[in-house]
Amino acid sequence: MDRREFLRAALTAGVATGLVGCGGSGGGASGGKVTLRYAWWGNNIRQQNYTKALKQFTAANPSITIEPEFADYTAFQERMTTQIAARDVPDVFWIASPQVMTYAKSKLYRNLEGISTLKWDDYSKDEIESFRLGGQLNTLPFAITTPVIRYNETFAKADGVTIPEPGPGWSWESLAELLVAYSKNNPGRRKGVPYVPDHDLTFEAWLRQRGEQLWTEDGKIGFTVDGLGSWLDWWEKLRKAGGALSLSEQEGMGPDWAQVGKKTLVMFGNSNHIIDDAKMFPKDKFRLRPAPVAADAPAGHKYLYYPRMAIYQRIDDGNVDAAGKVLDYSVNSAEMLKTVRLTMGAPINPKVAEQSAAFASPDEKEMLAVVAEERKAERKPRYEAPPGSSTWRTTMSRICEEIALGKTAVPDGAQKLYDAIGDGIKRAA
Repeated sequence: MDRREFLRAALTAGVATGLVGCGGSGGGASGGKVTLRYAWWGNNIRQQNYTKALKQFTAANPSITIEPEFADYTAFQERMTTQIAARDVPDVFWIASPQVMTYAKSKLYRNLEGISTLKWDDYSKDEIESFRLGGQLNTLPFAITTPVIRYNETFAKADGVTIPEPGPGWSWESLAELLVAYSKNNPGRRKGVPYVPDHDLTFEAWLRQRGEQLWTEDGKIGFTVDGLGSWLDWWEKLRKAGGALSLSEQEGMGPDWAQVGKKTLVMFGNSNHIIDDAKMFPKDKFRLRPAPVAADAPAGHKYLYYPRMAIYQRIDDGNVDAAGKVLDYSVNSAEMLKTVRLTMGAPINPKVAEQSAAFASPDEKEMLAVVAEERKAERKPRYEAPPGSSTWRTTMSRICEEIALGKTAVPDGAQKLYDAIGDGIKRAA
C-alpha cells in the first residue's frame, strides 16, 4: 500500500468514525453540550499542532467537543466532494482555494454576520468588505499569504551576490539578468532558480502588474492570451539562457524543494513557505523579497491571498454560537497561533499579527515583515476562482512541461491553456 492509498484508507475509517459519533451535521446540542466536526488539511506536523490547539480550546470551553477530520490537501478535497454529495459536511471546515466559489455555488456556507461569538472589532470596514464573496460575509479568511521571491542569503553572501531591495531596481528584467549571470558563474555551480512557471501566486502578480487579473468578478477568465504568453515567454527565455534548472536537473515539473534547494539561489513561492522550507536547510538563512514589479505597473496591482474557513450552512441552529466561538479562536486569538504556528500565513487579525511577533521564529518574523509591507499597499479587488477552474494549475503544469520539452511553442501553449480553462468554466456554468 503506497502513501496515497494509506491516507485514503485512513480517511475512510476516520469519516466513518465521525459519522457514528456526530450524525449528519455535527450531532446537535444536548443539555448544553455541543459536538462539532472540524476539517482541515496539511502535513503530519500541522495535524499534530492543530489537534493540540483544538484540545486546548475544548479544555477552556468544556461544553464544546470537537471531532477533528484531517487529510492532506488533495485527499481533503476528494473527501469534501463525497461529503457534499451526502450532505454530510463538517460543521467547521477549511476551503481549498480552487473550491471557494464552487462551494458558494453549492450554498455550503452559513452567513457569519450576526453570530454573537464571532467578533469583528479589530477589522476595518475595508478589510471586512474584502472578505466578502459576492457581497456576502459567509467565509472567514484566517491568514494572509503574498507572492514572494525567497533567496538563500547564505549562498548569496558566499558567492558575492546582492539581491536588490524593493524599488526601481527590483524588476522582472533585473531579476532575470541576475539569475542568468549567477548561473554562469558561481563557486557552487548552482542555477538561479528552479523551473516553476506554474507557480500561481507569482503568475497572478505578473498579470495584475499588466492591468489584467486571474479571474473577474462575474466568474470569467480575467487575463488575455497575450498576458499569459508574456509570462510563459519570460520563463522560456530564462530557461534557454541557463538561468533556471532544466527539467532533468529538477527531475520534472513540481520540483522537490529538499532536492533543488541546494542547487539554486532563488525560489518563487508564497510568503508562508519559508517557515517549513527553511527547516530543510537549518545551516542556511533564507530571506524574502516581494515579487518584482514591472515599470509600468498600474496602481493597486498588489494583492493579498486569503485561505478561508466556513461554517456549514446546514449546521444545527443550536450549534452556531459554538461554531462561531471556534472561528473566533482560530482568527482572533494569539494563543492558538502559539501552538499551530504561522505555517498558513500571517494572521488576518491586525492586532494578532502584532502580538505574534513576540513569539515568532526568525523565519516567521521574515514572513510577517514582508506581509506587513504588502498589507499597507493600495490594492484593487481580487476575485476567487470560478466553478469549473479547479484543475487549471494542473493543466498549466502540463503545458509548461510541453514548452520546456520543445513539444509546444509559447504562443500555442498559451492559447491551449487559455482555451482549456475557458472550457472548464463553461462546462460548470
